[in-house]
Amino acid sequence: MTSPPFPDAPQRGFTLPVWLAAAARAALGALRGDPFTASVALELLQPPGVVPIPVRAAARLGEGLALGESCCDPGEGLDLTRGLVVWVSARWLPPPGPGEDADADDWLQLEPGEGVGVHEATGQACLSAYARSLLEVNLRPLVPAGRRLALTLVLPDGRRLAERTSNAAFGVVEGLALIGTQAEVQAGADPDQLGRTLAALAERAAAPGFSGDLVLVIGENGLDLAPRLGLPPSLLLKAGNWLGPVLVAAAERGVERLLLFGYQGKLIKLAGGIFHTHHHLADGRAEVLTALAALEGAGGAVLTALLGAATVEAGLNELEQADPALAGRLRGRIAATIETRCQAYLASHAAGPIVVGAALFDRRRRLRMCGPVGAALMERFGGAT
Repeated sequence: MTSPPFPDAPQRGFTLPVWLAAAARAALGALRGDPFTASVALELLQPPGVVPIPVRAAARLGEGLALGESCCDPGEGLDLTRGLVVWVSARWLPPPGPGEDADADDWLQLEPGEGVGVHEATGQACLSAYARSLLEVNLRPLVPAGRRLALTLVLPDGRRLAERTSNAAFGVVEGLALIGTQAEVQAGADPDQLGRTLAALAERAAAPGFSGDLVLVIGENGLDLAPRLGLPPSLLLKAGNWLGPVLVAAAERGVERLLLFGYQGKLIKLAGGIFHTHHHLADGRAEVLTALAALEGAGGAVLTALLGAATVEAGLNELEQADPALAGRLRGRIAATIETRCQAYLASHAAGPIVVGAALFDRRRRLRMCGPVGAALMERFGGAT
């Protein structure tokens, strides 16, 4: 039972978790014996609303086993998930044993298959909270009382595509991470993304009860990690690469305390006065790292090693092995310099009174450095340092 590819493809582009949920919904429908349809109605959650999402196939593979297939359409712009096939197999699990609650939280079991990224330390599938919620909200009403469902998630081309990402550096191996935090694809370097961010900022600042607090999160990894460290989701606003204009707009909209939360290898650019962080426009990370190390008293051999390091992450890790004290001071200087350069940038644009702090994590998703203001804001906002 198949359909022509994308007979009613949406104009908007959707993230990988949406296509995963669509394939899972199709597989569950086949498992239940529902007639196949060329699209499934999904509750997207972020933003809220039910939208028809195309699926390519669904079929029973035998008693108690079914397969659903979708194909990613991220919309306009460059995205490596374009055309990525998603398979989800669904099967019923044995009923709960004596004394077990049939409605317990274990009604859904997720198993990573080929091409799905797993956390290297645990072997668990790398799914964002949004991806998991999307599955739970759209599948739970269709699972009969007392039944338990297992889904095997497969991205046939995921392992190859993962080689073009930094997944492995973040401790995710064997395939693509499913870390989207919203339904629609947003390209960080796209000027339209700046407009969307500014519109979201304006809406946030105009909301009743706005406190003047904001956490500007850079990237999907940051948006996934921030709540895990205790930062309130209500304060989080995702930013792309256009950080300078967003900082100025935040000050103009009445933000009084702003925490920059992002990956150290990207935010270090701000310490060099680079306020558009896409690598196609500007880099200089190695030079900034080396200059700040020199200010901390590093010698010629250390500076040469830092300048020649493959990445900021690699340079800092190697320095930490050789001289932990110097590495610690350098991390502190990076974060503090980001804060002072941000304040200088805002002053040069005659922006209103606002304090900016920085909190940076590494590729293993560990919070590694906070500036003086960043540490205070993390404490104020309830984040773990």
